[in-house]
Amino acid sequence: MDVEGLKRLKGIRKLVMLTAYDYQMAKILDAAGVDVILVGDSLGMIVLGYSDTKSVTMEDMVRHTGAVARGTKSALVVSDMPIDTYNNAEDAVKNVERLIHVGADAVKLEGYNPEVIDALTSSGIPVMGHVGLLPQTAEQYMVRGKSREEAERIMSDASALDKHGVFSIVLESIPLGLAKLVTESVGATTIGIGAGIHCDDQVLVINDMLGMDTSFKPKHVKRYACLTETIREDANKFIEDVRNGRFPDDAHSFH
Repeated sequence: MDVEGLKRLKGIRKLVMLTAYDYQMAKILDAAGVDVILVGDSLGMIVLGYSDTKSVTMEDMVRHTGAVARGTKSALVVSDMPIDTYNNAEDAVKNVERLIHVGADAVKLEGYNPEVIDALTSSGIPVMGHVGLLPQTAEQYMVRGKSREEAERIMSDASALDKHGVFSIVLESIPLGLAKLVTESVGATTIGIGAGIHCDDQVLVINDMLGMDTSFKPKHVKRYACLTETIREDANKFIEDVRNGRFPDDAHSFH
């Protein structure tokens, strides 16, 4: 999948994006046939144990983007730009080039910053926008766009992003009716996360989808597995085998 191929599929078929943060997961998702793999700054919570995305650095994103890119053959690899790494055009271009160098096909930015977006697109770097709930700056994680004023601002930002040449826009935690209006009004593909059925594409955090944290289940997440229990049960079996002398047995020993 490339950016132009993704754009051509708007209105033709739904696209699928999932997050990955390492080589092995990227290989699995790529082989499964996902269209886009997002190296999200959600790795701050998922991988690094932070309480939010604000502590994620460029070094974090460069390392994890490179790992994902090495495990991906077909999917489009999109990398999140961490907070404060694209405050101005000069810094944005410099930092984005680091992600492209290690294998990102495109980058994602939160909010509307026309100077930065123009600098990147004019340099030939595909940009994915992001409106609605913006985790990098949000004080509370809650649905956005319920009030008329907020809905109009989201519509305006999405339209402006579209005019400045983003190829896709993430719509996070907004009412499905608003997401439908945005999707129908922009040429860019829309990617929903907590935004309902009318978006062109859908994305979930892979760890949420696989039930890796049973204490965290937002309304928009559908769990397709509960790996927390599976991993815990298998780890318990291993502990029992080792403590009872059943592992390693002769079949798992060298002679």
